[in-house]
Amino acid sequence: MLRNLLGITDPEEMANVEQVLLRQLYQAVLSDPACQESLTTAMLTSWHGSWLGNIYTWAGAERTVNVSKDGFPFATAAFISDLLLEFQQQQLDVLTPCKPKSIDELLDALSSVHVELILIHPFREGNGRIARLLSDVMAVQAEIGPLDYTAWDKRPDEYFAAIQAGLGRDLEPMQQLFRRALPGDD
Repeated sequence: MLRNLLGITDPEEMANVEQVLLRQLYQAVLSDPACQESLTTAMLTSWHGSWLGNIYTWAGAERTVNVSKDGFPFATAAFISDLLLEFQQQQLDVLTPCKPKSIDELLDALSSVHVELILIHPFREGNGRIARLLSDVMAVQAEIGPLDYTAWDKRPDEYFAAIQAGLGRDLEPMQQLFRRALPGDD
């Protein structure tokens, strides 16, 4: 349990608080006209701070500690600023606003952006949820979304394997996950 401003020590209670605040963030972000334009890493940082700022002192700031999951290390904290600049230039500036000509082009864009943001892992906590929000905003820009992540939640190992495959530039597993997340795709 991470130290927090609310003094919460029960993980289930914290998960509930974070979920309520995330729903509020979604409502604010998806109704913001600026989200129909090019997206920026500054927006992602702002989203993170708006979401978790009343819970954690480090919300909305690049992480300063190295993190890993199940032995898989994410980007070294010292490189996050440079990696976010590259992410802005090579991903967000190119792929947003997201106006794909086909579903395959949409799946490519969503997969590329999602994997890259997760590998950078710019925040101490909440990277996956911010990455999903970013994907949902892109899907809304494409007049498709928001997406349904139910299948992802049922198979977290498959999702994690898709992220690891993305490290080697194999986006096919993530594309398949996004295909299943498209509205109406059962």
